[in-house]
Amino acid sequence: MQINNKQFYRTVAGLVLPMALQNLINVGVSSADVIMLGKVGEIALSAASLANQVFFILNLALFGLTSGASVLTAQYWGKQDTRTIEKVMGMSFRIGLLAAFVVTAAVWIAPVPIMRLFTNEAVIIGEGVRYLKIVSLSYLMSAFTMVYLNIVRSVERVVIATVVYSISLVVNIILNAVFIFGLLGLPAMGAAGAALGTVCARATEVIIVVFYAVKINDTVRIRIKDLFVRDRLLGRDFRIYAFPVLLNEVAWGSGMAVITAIVGHLGSAAVAAHSVAQVSRQLSMVVSFGIASAASIMVGKSIGEKKEELAKEYARRFLKISIILGICGGVLILMISPVACALLNLTDQAKGYLKIMMIFMSYYVVGQAYNSTMVVGICRAGGDTKFGLVLDVGIMWICSIGMGVFAAFVLKMPMPWVYIFLVSDEIIKIPFSVKRHHTYKWLKNVTR
Repeated sequence: MQINNKQFYRTVAGLVLPMALQNLINVGVSSADVIMLGKVGEIALSAASLANQVFFILNLALFGLTSGASVLTAQYWGKQDTRTIEKVMGMSFRIGLLAAFVVTAAVWIAPVPIMRLFTNEAVIIGEGVRYLKIVSLSYLMSAFTMVYLNIVRSVERVVIATVVYSISLVVNIILNAVFIFGLLGLPAMGAAGAALGTVCARATEVIIVVFYAVKINDTVRIRIKDLFVRDRLLGRDFRIYAFPVLLNEVAWGSGMAVITAIVGHLGSAAVAAHSVAQVSRQLSMVVSFGIASAASIMVGKSIGEKKEELAKEYARRFLKISIILGICGGVLILMISPVACALLNLTDQAKGYLKIMMIFMSYYVVGQAYNSTMVVGICRAGGDTKFGLVLDVGIMWICSIGMGVFAAFVLKMPMPWVYIFLVSDEIIKIPFSVKRHHTYKWLKNVTR
């Protein structure tokens, strides 16, 4: 199908640039924590990194929930049915806020056992518990803003998230510096200071989102009654298309947390190096994740408009773009490696680990760029939400994590060899993603 190239790339840029900037801002928050806590020392950096795995899993669950909901909202946006989109958003709020409440309660009831899942070093556990109990106060606020911003993004309102997270980044960096290092006459709090800065930043996000939702956005409104909406057919569609995505993200996020836990039992030097490598990965993927989100919006909308051939052509183009961006991301990671080693206060062992990890991560992001565009963007836009779940559970858990656990705790292999297995999943997934694309089984119209 013929597409106006100029119009296509203009539309893509209009969607990707704000979302890429939003992703960059989110990475900026993580980077600020790593840099500041890296100046404090490995213990503070490792404690915050491991404690943040709790929010990492919650965050991915919320992303999975809203990404699954966007399967419906993007296609209903193609039909211009905003009332149904509001109902889907209400369902998402109900589930997202409940999940955040449960996780917050778990953190306050059993913070030490939670930290022991990730490390057995007492000093890191103690510092991590202090961080965890403070930062957990932000979970409900994060759930509210994330559900709203991700739903309105699927109806092409992408700039508001960039504004919200830009302001949040500034607040977070300033308050982190004040609380971590004890500026303005305040006591130096270390890792706990980073947690307090995060809570203040999340509160700022809520204030801005509420103002935007009430005063500015008249396309999709927040209605209190939609928190309790009961629509049998829509609820059935929500369960069919959204819950596999939710389970997919939880499975992937839990897998990443398990990987961090495996690394955590290999010593503080490995944890510190892994923390930096993960932030570098996120930085290299900011545009690629934007491409995946843009693919979800444009492919989903075209399917809702019953333009299947256009959806196929969009998918083909987005996958080509993802490969190019993945290679660029890999090069970026290799460029970051020497800068990170020079900038951060890490031991020689941690720096040695980091150099090796960055090499492995440089090829990992190529696979992740392609797979994210296919699974998160194209398959979910087309209602093919079970494919990603099967792919992640089958390959990440059985192959990558299974081999990593065996290598680390049975064969007692050195950390670099263990890490090769732990970051092998995205490369193994590529042939399956390529095959799925060419079958077109991912293309379904799920609207009523």
